[in-house]
Amino acid sequence: MRIASTDAADADTSQGVAMPDAAEPPAMPATDEDLAWFTLVVHEHSTALVKYFARRGPRQDAEDLAADVFATAWRRRADVPREAVLPWLYRTAGFTLANHRRKSVDLPVEHLPEAGSSRVDEDPELSALFDAELRGALHSIGERDRRILLLHAWEGLDGEALAQVLGISRSGADAALSRARKRLREAWGERLSF
Repeated sequence: MRIASTDAADADTSQGVAMPDAAEPPAMPATDEDLAWFTLVVHEHSTALVKYFARRGPRQDAEDLAADVFATAWRRRADVPREAVLPWLYRTAGFTLANHRRKSVDLPVEHLPEAGSSRVDEDPELSALFDAELRGALHSIGERDRRILLLHAWEGLDGEALAQVLGISRSGADAALSRARKRLREAWGERLSF
């Protein structure tokens, strides 16, 4: 935030009032209820978020990335659904991780692939799996299917919680999970038939 000038020329327009930057939304005043809610959210969900990031990115960044998600939750506390805090945090964590990964890729725009390319060779999510066959089967399915399966298997999400993380309807999430499971079964079967 910047403080407006108090020079005589500016005095009648700004009068020394703190003016928000254009990119920064005006901050909501925090209430005791907001602080209590946020403290509870951090206490209940910090371990889950750190584990989420540790499985998907460099472990040394997991706590910092979780802190970024909590900072977003604090800034957007009016938008966080009180009945579904963890799914909202996971959805935000997905965006935070994507932004973090983009920062570390030095790739000229003309070389960006049209579709989402998989970084399976360097993917911490897959390297955390010990079974090479399972890693290979997960590698062969799409990135979206892999994300859905890992949210279900590792984070324990299904139904409404999975739908909220994916930003789709409950029936859409159920269908997406069913399709992802089917594709994994098919990929697994193909690998075992050799």
